[in-house]
Amino acid sequence: MVFGQVVIGPPGSGKTTYCNGMSQFLKLIGRKVAVINLDAANDMLPYECAINIEDLIKLSDVMTEHSLGPNGGLVYCMDYLEKNIDWLQSRLEPLLKDHYLLFDFPGQVELFFLHSNAKNVVMKLIKKLNLRLTAVHLVDAHLCSDPGKYVSALLLSLSTMLHLELPHINVLSKIDLIESYGKLAFNLDFYTDVQDLSYLQHHLDQDPRSAKYRKLTKELCDVIEDFSIVNFTTLDIQDKESVGNLVKLIDRSNGYIFAGIDASAVEFSKIAVRQVDWDYYRAAAVQEKYMKDDENFDDDD
Repeated sequence: MVFGQVVIGPPGSGKTTYCNGMSQFLKLIGRKVAVINLDAANDMLPYECAINIEDLIKLSDVMTEHSLGPNGGLVYCMDYLEKNIDWLQSRLEPLLKDHYLLFDFPGQVELFFLHSNAKNVVMKLIKKLNLRLTAVHLVDAHLCSDPGKYVSALLLSLSTMLHLELPHINVLSKIDLIESYGKLAFNLDFYTDVQDLSYLQHHLDQDPRSAKYRKLTKELCDVIEDFSIVNFTTLDIQDKESVGNLVKLIDRSNGYIFAGIDASAVEFSKIAVRQVDWDYYRAAAVQEKYMKDDENFDDDD
């Protein structure tokens, strides 16, 4: 049985930085890691990937040939990957014996709650290769500083959880930067535990743009609370304790910890006495470039 993570989240949430840091952390504690890049727009990888979707299809070629923008092009690429799942399966099979898998997916959120192609890719791999995967959904922590954006993040997280039907962990990434966006209206645990959302209403009413949609926002909050399945853990990719705590959550969710309890204990004993050292800042610089490039994209679909 093979274990791994499906790394998803909106553009700028830190997926590529996460895959880089997480792969280095897992190698440090003794796991053999293979990173699979399924983001056709990600052409400047800060990590060494075992499989790259660009060997199958290139986003630039799709956009040129079919006159698509980046969003439509990425949907096309994922459809193409689904139809050519045997290509991915054949490249994964040599890794199954002893590797832990990290799947780096595109940041187009519609792939994970509107379209079925990404889900179909994951489900086919799970069925054919007997994978045990956890969806790690990254959300930029700065969204907590804006009540309206926080509600949107909650709704996106809920929709993605229901659509993918995988063991699922929502992560507030870049938590070390949250104070730079100003003082939060509530304590951090209000946002991680998704407590009584009615308290947000007063703050939403202070913004004339949000007050206009007061009733809609209340109904959306009611939907989120009725399901009562969304919560968050926090992550500072530079902090070994933060990354270690997240790995333990993921291991429990996909069953890795139960497949080898003794081995897992040995793994985490290593980080107690060893400095975690990864090239975080180089990955962060690359991620910042991606964000700037995204802002310059104009989807003409």
